[in-house]
Amino acid sequence: MTTSRAHRLLSRLVRIAPDEVNATLLGFGWFACLLSGYYLLRPLRDAMGLAGGVEELRWLFTATFVTMLLLVPVFGALVSKLAPRRFVPLVYRFFALTLLGFSALMALNVESAWLGRSFFVWVSVFNLFIVSIFWSVLDDCFSNEQGRRLFGFIAAGGTLGTVIGPLLAAAAVSVFGTMALALLAALLLELALRCFRGIYPAQTTVLDAVDAALPDRSRPLGGQVWAGLSLIARSPYLLGICAYLLLHTAASTFLYFEQGRIVSDAFADTAARTRYFALVDLCVSSLTLLLQVLITGVLMRKFGLVLCLALLPLVTLVAFGALAWAPTLAVLAGVQILRRSLDYAIARPAREVLFTVIRREEKYKAKNAIETLVYRGGDAVSGWLSAGLSALGVGLAGIALLAIPLSAAWCALCVWLARRQETLRGTDTPAPAKNAATFTEHP
Repeated sequence: MTTSRAHRLLSRLVRIAPDEVNATLLGFGWFACLLSGYYLLRPLRDAMGLAGGVEELRWLFTATFVTMLLLVPVFGALVSKLAPRRFVPLVYRFFALTLLGFSALMALNVESAWLGRSFFVWVSVFNLFIVSIFWSVLDDCFSNEQGRRLFGFIAAGGTLGTVIGPLLAAAAVSVFGTMALALLAALLLELALRCFRGIYPAQTTVLDAVDAALPDRSRPLGGQVWAGLSLIARSPYLLGICAYLLLHTAASTFLYFEQGRIVSDAFADTAARTRYFALVDLCVSSLTLLLQVLITGVLMRKFGLVLCLALLPLVTLVAFGALAWAPTLAVLAGVQILRRSLDYAIARPAREVLFTVIRREEKYKAKNAIETLVYRGGDAVSGWLSAGLSALGVGLAGIALLAIPLSAAWCALCVWLARRQETLRGTDTPAPAKNAATFTEHP
């Protein structure tokens, strides 16, 4: 497909310039490969995670956080010493090798409880790292204005992957068994790297060569291993994003635990639970794809980031209220489908636009620390908080009442972040991502 023909087709769905087509399609394909791989593994991960009972989930969340704590300084060292063109393939291939190892272990004994626990933790770590790196590169490659127009469409590539992944999983498990899932996920990681190499140039671009204000992207970022955390601590804006994400993870974790209780009571075996999770994922993916292609870009252009960010806390409040009123499998499926769809289709692209106006070092180091360590730390704390509230006899009705003031504070934070982003945007120097090899940089 020629660029002009692709532009004509894409312009029917999204506002896009001809010289943005290649970068946008490569981003779309990259994200499709990443989430196809993750959604191959997700139903199996969730089913294996329940093998030891719902009460074990908080330990798995804590183990995931500890694993993140160990890996973040390793990632920080890579980012400091290697350019993105080198460290991204290293990270992706490291995860591909570990998936090959899990595939071999599954061939030996897929019913092992310790294998199930390890697989749950590792897939949770794997997903956050590969997706965080993807968005860091895109935030580095696209300007703020481009992100508002194009991130919704690029995110639709990931949603397409969430449809392809479960379909591949169903076909592969039927023929080859569970070990095939990890093998396919590793292959998809390699395909994702091909897209990355198309987006990120091997050396300094022509634009960089003529504009001394832009850095040489063939060089490492430099700085300290733990620079991500210190960058966060010095920036009220990044701390605000951390607060947004912690409120997000708290709500998601409470709902995840409630999902585990309802699903465990409704289904007795792992296969039935896997089918339920796969069906919900398919519904989420279908609705998300529709929203991303038709709604996200329009909302960002016409209403800005405030509405796009605030939709999630408002829908979360509705979700808790609905489950407190009727904690049934049907209501659970409905609220999870609605909340996750709005999160993936609208709130996530809006969150990524927040990162387009920060410095390049922050895009890789601080952003990764926020989306791995802070995210999983919030999961772990929320898991134990959920257990503590249950021990005190606080049920869903009590949690729904607590959600009201927290949602109000969450919405107020959305307003502040959107306004602060507009202030920082005023110092941004946009330059279109042309032919997948030209970048914009915040000074």
